[in-house]
Amino acid sequence: MRAARMNPTRLSHLSEPRRALVQLLQSINFGYIEDLEVRGGEPVLTPAPAVVIEVKLDVPGDARPESTLPDYELRGEAVRLMDQLDAVRDGWIRRIDVRFGVPRRVLLEQGRKGVHR
Repeated sequence: MRAARMNPTRLSHLSEPRRALVQLLQSINFGYIEDLEVRGGEPVLTPAPAVVIEVKLDVPGDARPESTLPDYELRGEAVRLMDQLDAVRDGWIRRIDVRFGVPRRVLLEQGRKGVHR
């Protein structure tokens, strides 16, 4: 078993594609990712999925404090997102909603190979 799946509670425990996904979520801050392909349980970020950024005029657009750290403990929502990548294995995640740089909701599309819940 790969280290990325043994104990994904810290950023350093994730594979490079999963770390890149977490960093993308942080850079979005508010918004969503659409049509994320998953191959072998890993997010495919090339070509880039559609990213929609919501600009909230009533909230400072500050980056998450941990985004500048080389390693940190993942929030529970990020760990559960990694579990969803494992569950999808080979398929698509229709949408990942992001609030304050954290994945808050995942929409799985039925009918595409490998997508299930």
